Order: sequence, then structure tokens, then C-alpha cells
Amino acid sequence: MDKAAAKSNSLGLKQMPVYQRPRERLLAFGPGRLTNQELLAILIGSGSGEESALTLAQRLLQAEGGRFILEAEAGELKEIKGIGEAKACRIKAAMELSRRLLYFSAESRPSIAGPKDAADLLQSEIGFLDREAVRVINLNSANQVIAVDSVSLGGLNSAPAHPREVFKPPLKRSAAGIILLHNHPSGDLRPSQRDIEETRRLAAAGELLGIRLYDHIILSHGQYHSMLESGKMAAITAEIQNPTRKGKKK
Repeated sequence: MDKAAAKSNSLGLKQMPVYQRPRERLLAFGPGRLTNQELLAILIGSGSGEESALTLAQRLLQAEGGRFILEAEAGELKEIKGIGEAKACRIKAAMELSRRLLYFSAESRPSIAGPKDAADLLQSEIGFLDREAVRVINLNSANQVIAVDSVSLGGLNSAPAHPREVFKPPLKRSAAGIILLHNHPSGDLRPSQRDIEETRRLAAAGELLGIRLYDHIILSHGQYHSMLESGKMAAITAEIQNPTRKGKKK
């Protein structure tokens, strides 16, 4: 950290030179020129008697390698010294609004041409988490993303995904199909037997509801495993559509 930055962190925003204040820098140069620390400091608004908003922002961004601010609920954020209820709510509201606008904007809806597109869409969000998390990409008939739902956040080895929780939002949106994604914190991309059984159960529910489960993708540390690419989805779909087939195999 250079001397100017160190001095800025030790001062309250109002005591900083105007050209160094995050809000004024945003107005002058646009948000793209600001650091993550400066953007978060604007949301925080003010620091405490012991540290500036910039210092507080940097402390939050460094917590758990940056994951804390993504995973923490508002109640957890407000337990941090210097972050009260109002600041916690502002931070979470800003994140949720950004997430919704990213996925819901009709003019900028990403299209999913294959498993890699789906994996790339959520790799940075859940691929590096230390707990299993489940996300569901909702697609329209043109394979455009119309929404991404957060279904569950589990422990180190499991995150339950009940069919009711998975399909209720896509039904309301009249989605044509969904892609299920979850992460493996261990780094092992191989689907467990439980993963395969859950895929079979959700695919069967989707057949009944008229919403196809296109793929189940496992993410971990920048890599992915697609049950569609591996052939597992085709086998599961065939089994569901012809349930006697499995029983006849020897």
C-alpha cells in the first residue's frame, strides 16, 4: 500500500482531499475506475471513530478470501464491528439487485449453448465456496437465461435440493427447461451416487411438470463436470422414459 492510500485509510472520508474521496472519484471517472474497496466504501457510507469507511471496506473484502461478503446474511454482516443494521441491509440489497439485473435484463440475457456456458455463468459465484451450494438456471425456449435461483446452501458435503424448491420458481416463470448446478468444495468433480440419484429424481419430476432438466453440472475451483457431456443425463432420461428398460438389463 502506498503512502497516499495508507493516509486515506487512516482518515474519515470527509477529511480526505476531495479528489481522493470514492464518491467524487466515481462522479469524475465513472465506477469502472474505482477499486472494489472504494465501491464498497460508498455503500458503507461512513466508518467509525476507529477506522474509515475505506478501511472497513477493505477488512470486509479480506474476510475469508472475499467470500464472506458474498455468503453472509444481513444478520451476520451487522455483527461485524462498524457495520450496523442499515449498512448490512444496504450491502445485501446492492448485491441482490445486481444479481437480478444481470439475469433478468431481457436485452442482455445470456444464451446457453452448452455446459461450459452454464458453468462459466456461475463458476465465480459458487465454484470456490467452502460449502455446497445449489443453483438452478431457468431457460426459455431459445435457451436464454431468464433467472438463476439459489436453492440451498448446505454443509461441507451436501446441499439438499427438494423438487418442490427446484421447480416452483421455474413453473411461475413458464421456463422451458432448467440446468442444475452445485459445487464440490473438496475439488473432486466426480458425481457421487447421491448426485446421480438426485438428478434422476429431479429429471423425473421435470418430466411430469413439463420442464426438462437439461443437465446437472458440478463446479469446483474453476473446473466443471457435466452429466450431459459424460452421457449420464442421456442414460437417466432413457431410464425415466422407459422405466422397464432398467429392470430388463442383466
